[in-house]
Amino acid sequence: MKTYSVKIVFAITFCWVTVAAGFARTNSGNKQRILVSTDIGGTDFDDYQSLAHLLLYADTFDVEGIIASPYGKGGKMHIMEAIDAYEKDYANLQTHSVAYPTPEFLRSISKQGALDLPNLKGYDQPTEGSEWIVQCARKQDERPLNILIWGGIDDLAQALHDAPDVLPKLRVYYIGGPNKKWSVNAYHYITQNFKNLWMIESNATYYGWFEEGNQQGAYGNKAFVEQHIKEKGALGAYFYEKGDRLKMGDTPSLMYFLRTRPNDPTQPGWGGQYIRAWERQYAVFNRLTTRADSVEEYSVVELRLPYVEKVENPYAIMK
Repeated sequence: MKTYSVKIVFAITFCWVTVAAGFARTNSGNKQRILVSTDIGGTDFDDYQSLAHLLLYADTFDVEGIIASPYGKGGKMHIMEAIDAYEKDYANLQTHSVAYPTPEFLRSISKQGALDLPNLKGYDQPTEGSEWIVQCARKQDERPLNILIWGGIDDLAQALHDAPDVLPKLRVYYIGGPNKKWSVNAYHYITQNFKNLWMIESNATYYGWFEEGNQQGAYGNKAFVEQHIKEKGALGAYFYEKGDRLKMGDTPSLMYFLRTRPNDPTQPGWGGQYIRAWERQYAVFNRLTTRADSVEEYSVVELRLPYVEKVENPYAIMK
């Protein structure tokens, strides 16, 4: 009997407010290494805003890579648009900190990642982005490489497949939730084959960043952008052009690494507070599901159904 395996992610959304704690800019002697993988230019505008936020804090981190891995239309050119805005503000930014990287440097570390979904194996061919992850991870640097994933996780899966030796150097903060649907095979490949990977999987906490809740008046999502961002330099104009209200759904990953002890996810911070997940949620059904079945939010669900050459009455198999 032939069996076909189909993996599905159930994205049942809800939100809660991130547990917050104060933070301060990291001093220059203790910068975190970060590499961002973004689906900028894809299906949502929040990546534009989060990238503008990243560039505003670029003096605080050692930014080692920005990879474009969009689901939908998009690519590295959208990263370049943000850097063009940053370049216009660069002279002013340097009056506040000489640690801001040059626009030329940021362009040199911007890479194109996967544009197509991987096959059922979860990996395919190396990309400029996946190869850059490997190159950065293999640097002679005692600090871990923090990878912030704002969209698909395909390039990370490819990098781990091609160079599993980099595993101990990686710390991953994954904005999961609906993003898991776009690269479920890559996600499943990682969770099944690299169980020792240090990874925060944020599936809903980040919703607190763009749900207005009780924030009204000057602190409402649209009012805040109008008053405090819209006309603040080229980056502010870029931010507003891409979305006239606060969303920044990927920014919690950035804020997480502003904390003093990012290696301890159990501590509260602007990027969330987490507990250890000993097993990734993964359910297998050898039959069609019914209303009586349930799975945890954002679980990977695999249906293993028998292959039938010809069915006279296709509804018969549902009985």
